[in-house]
Amino acid sequence: MADDDSKTQLVRPDSHLITLTHVVYALHAFSVVSGMSSALLIVTAFLAGWPSIIAVIITYVRRREVLGTSLESHFSWQLKTFWWALVWLIVGVLLTITLIGAVIGVPILLLLGAWVIYRIARGWLALMSLKPMPM
Repeated sequence: MADDDSKTQLVRPDSHLITLTHVVYALHAFSVVSGMSSALLIVTAFLAGWPSIIAVIITYVRRREVLGTSLESHFSWQLKTFWWALVWLIVGVLLTITLIGAVIGVPILLLLGAWVIYRIARGWLALMSLKPMPM
């Protein structure tokens, strides 16, 4: 299906690729929900949970198939969410190890948990409307 979408000037993706992108968001969401007991666990479950690891692998393996479609922005969005969450988790944990840094590290980890939830929810909602994510 290569219908031209006049709003985004992108090729409309095949339905199986849309379904695949929903599955990737669902895998990330499953990881987050499984870590909902604390903000730190949200992030660690998102980054280290097998569903998110599988989602990242799928995203990297299938990236070429979505080039030029609105799904390309979703794949980038998901990967950026994963890698930036990893960077900020490391920063937050390193700060939390020190007594003085804990004052900064704990809020970073709490905000990071909320940020991961926001990114997954915003991306998935946009996907439901077949809207691209901002690059």
